[in-house]
Amino acid sequence: MRINSAKQKMLAGEPAFGFALGLGSPSAAEIIGHSGIDFVMIDAQHGSFGSESTLACLQAMSAGAATPMARVARNDYTQIGRLLDEGVLGIVVPMVHTVDDARAAADACRFPPTGTRSWGWGRAAHYGADYPATANDQIFLAVQIESAQAAENAEAILSLPGVDGCWIGPGDLSLSLGAHPDDSTTDERVLRAVEGVLAACRDTGKICGYACSNSAQGIGLAARGMQFLTVASDVGFLLNGSQAALRELGNGVRR
Repeated sequence: MRINSAKQKMLAGEPAFGFALGLGSPSAAEIIGHSGIDFVMIDAQHGSFGSESTLACLQAMSAGAATPMARVARNDYTQIGRLLDEGVLGIVVPMVHTVDDARAAADACRFPPTGTRSWGWGRAAHYGADYPATANDQIFLAVQIESAQAAENAEAILSLPGVDGCWIGPGDLSLSLGAHPDDSTTDERVLRAVEGVLAACRDTGKICGYACSNSAQGIGLAARGMQFLTVASDVGFLLNGSQAALRELGNGVRR
């Protein structure tokens, strides 16, 4: 069985940093998966992914050291199981508002008797004959805390067995609290909610994560105790790189 190095790093008290994939491009997945980052997260909720592009990206990343993870489109038993069967070692489940939501996600991620995951695995068989015996320990589940209701229920949600941690979605959390996503790092309502989730993680011994805007924010949140941190994406790399080149060209013309 392949060791989930990102999960083991977090369990040892260290932060794990990740890049997200949204383009559905195997070439981008291959490059990013070999970059040296701790984990790569396929974004099947907001990204341009279907079943074939998901499989192609996982295959492209397979020779890299980054732990393959995915954000599922919704809290759905079959969709979670399919991603696990394809070989992801981490699942992020969006819009988890209640304990029942979290329990459904946790059950879908683990084989019986711990959970209710269907007994079967497709591409994940390449991890070895011991996959079914060890997958429950290696799979990492982060539920998204991205609503006022979820923030209020954070400690109860994180207390559930099988929930390894959370991933705070600042955009939807801000909207739920009546703030604009652009103000997620300054609005007091959002800041209080984030601090409450972080405290709930400390109280329950679970891992706190955050969808960061950039690496500097990730470093700052890691210093505060957060560990599961996405800090950039393939889309962001292209946008930021092209905009930087345009700025340089503009400066060159003015000279």
